[in-house]
Amino acid sequence: MIVTRNLVRTYVKGDVVTPVLKGIDFEAQEGEFVAIMGRSGAGKSTFLYQMSLLDDPTSGEIVIGGHDTHHMSAQQKMKFRLEKFGYVFQDYALLPDLTAIENVALPLLMQGLDRIEAYTKAGDSLGRINLGHRLYSLPSQLSGGEQQRVSIARAVAHSPKILFADEPTANLDNISSRAVMDIFLDLHKQGQTIIMVTHEEEYAKLAQKLIHLDDGKVISSVQHPTMRDVKDAEKPI
Repeated sequence: MIVTRNLVRTYVKGDVVTPVLKGIDFEAQEGEFVAIMGRSGAGKSTFLYQMSLLDDPTSGEIVIGGHDTHHMSAQQKMKFRLEKFGYVFQDYALLPDLTAIENVALPLLMQGLDRIEAYTKAGDSLGRINLGHRLYSLPSQLSGGEQQRVSIARAVAHSPKILFADEPTANLDNISSRAVMDIFLDLHKQGQTIIMVTHEEEYAKLAQKLIHLDDGKVISSVQHPTMRDVKDAEKPI
């Protein structure tokens, strides 16, 4: 689903050159749940932004679903993001003057769905994460955990190929964090590809694959057994 080869991202400001990613090779298969960890400044979010086409690498390759993104125009990348990706950020990124259902419906309307279909999909998506009773609440009327669940509903309402999450539990208490992770695990069981940056090892260990970055490089990659692997191992020979 995602392949990066020798991915480099360097920031230049005046005479100051700051290398952040230093040649990352990475693969994520369709349906995998990948967690990316590392200390502050290791390059986690920068790496996520490259893979999700929110920023352009200095050099290297990013291939997504067989598409070489290096040859895409800015317009093509924007369309690709809108149609193929879902995003969840630590600050929720909800529009404050729109209700929950309006926030979820907006990207669907931008994709060209008519109003009835967009709002039906938005309502269904919110209902799946137990927010059907909060459709017409503004973000200011929701708790942090509820706002993050709205952002997840928005991210998956169009059935994206890949869900990208950048520190999705960073601003949440333990109960809300666990609720968010339960949603991610349920999505993963349904076949959703998820790439998540987190600094919380407890939640990173729930992923199928755990990548550690340090100083802009991958220093380890650990594969965890999936639920299917566990069930297969329990079958009698």
